[in-house]
Amino acid sequence: MSRWKGLPASLDHRVRHLVVQLRRLKDHSGLSLAALAARTSYSKSSWERYLNGKKLPPRAAVEALARVCEADVPRLLALHEVAEQAWNAERPGPPAEKAEKPVPATATTVTAATTVTDTPPVSGRGMPFGPLVLGALAVLVAAGAVLLVARLWEDANGIGRGAGAAMTAGGTGAAPEFTHRPGEVFGCHLQRSAGTLYAGHSRTDTAVLGSGASGWDVVEAQCLLRHQGYDPGGVDGIVGGRTVRAVKRLQARFKLPTDGIVGPDTWKVLRR
Repeated sequence: MSRWKGLPASLDHRVRHLVVQLRRLKDHSGLSLAALAARTSYSKSSWERYLNGKKLPPRAAVEALARVCEADVPRLLALHEVAEQAWNAERPGPPAEKAEKPVPATATTVTAATTVTDTPPVSGRGMPFGPLVLGALAVLVAAGAVLLVARLWEDANGIGRGAGAAMTAGGTGAAPEFTHRPGEVFGCHLQRSAGTLYAGHSRTDTAVLGSGASGWDVVEAQCLLRHQGYDPGGVDGIVGGRTVRAVKRLQARFKLPTDGIVGPDTWKVLRR
């Protein structure tokens, strides 16, 4: 198992989540950075920057790692899409490194716009009607794509399925955005539903939470760890050293790999 450096504190939680996922895949594959470079088109130094949060990996690198590790490619690409938006939003100017191939959809849109310019103008003003409609449709399609990617990312993190302090008993409450304030801790409201234990913050059983992860899923895991008798420290929604150690002790007790990462197998134990 690699001994990873801590990720930069300024790293957006969406980028942090992607990097934690990539680190976990690399560790479970057993590949060194040199071996990973040999099996992809990216150098050892590039992977070192990507996996330490110094640079956002390009889409093609994420896809290459997923294929080498036989992981869920669409899910990782969806996480990368959201992480890329967060990365670019915090860094005005040239966008983050992208794949070399152009996006086919752009060429299609330009061709369609060029063709429609011959549409007869609207009576009265002489302004071509076709390009206006096409432009509006393009905006709607783009907005729909962003919402779809965001939903994929939320599903991967358990958000939208009853996560957050405002989760209703039926699991249909909207989750408030997770925001960490220094010194703030959250309450735990344990209840059992259909034989499964919940703490009132998230219903996920698939989210992967490594060191540095944050959010309502982390609050849920910390509550359940405390209930099981493993002190994660303050229930603050951030995976720090005490939370990692608590997870490792739980994993050792139930004969799971003691990697300190909450994944599907660890969630099964927590929700007993």
